[in-house]
Amino acid sequence: MYTEECIQTFLEKQGQLFDEPVAETYEEAEAFLEDCMAVVVDSIKEVKKYLDDMGADVEGMSADELEEASEVFALPGGQYLIVEG
Repeated sequence: MYTEECIQTFLEKQGQLFDEPVAETYEEAEAFLEDCMAVVVDSIKEVKKYLDDMGADVEGMSADELEEASEVFALPGGQYLIVEG
């Protein structure tokens, strides 16, 4: 369900969302993403729509501000992983 790039990015950058690691191995990271139903979207516009649909107050947030949100992980291929803590 999640690409290797997606899982590896979360594993490396999970500290932006959590104070302590929630996964120490690739397999744990994959299981965590599946358990919390993390979402991958194709653009920052889709990030904004997703967060808005989930009830977050994103009105007036710039693309840079959205990319800096702790639950948003920019993926090397240009997509975004959204993980609800």
